[in-house]
Amino acid sequence: MAEAGAERGREDDAGRSRPRRPVPLTFEPGAPADTGGDRFFDLESMDDPSELLDRATELALAFRAAADRATEFQAIAAAQLADPRRFDRLTFEGLAEQAGWTEDYARRMVEYGESLIRGGGIAP
Repeated sequence: MAEAGAERGREDDAGRSRPRRPVPLTFEPGAPADTGGDRFFDLESMDDPSELLDRATELALAFRAAADRATEFQAIAAAQLADPRRFDRLTFEGLAEQAGWTEDYARRMVEYGESLIRGGGIAP
């Protein structure tokens, strides 16, 4: 897990970097649904610190990958909503209000989304 877990992407046959699939973010099968305590992916029940570190690291990487992916989708949606060709186009101010961002951040997200769309980045 050491080197593979720290790797943020892999190269395909053409040498392009592609995202890794994150570890599944689910509870262990058969875990009681209402244990009445603070349960976080069953980490609190692990006794082996090495196993705990490995699983916690996997989860941290998975959450980072999921957050990065979600941000890309936010940016694409922002670019689409602010597209001047839309009759119902949102201004940066309107977009910021809808998403809970500042107007400057909305502008930067639109620019980022436009670059993703131009580059054929991710498909919405």
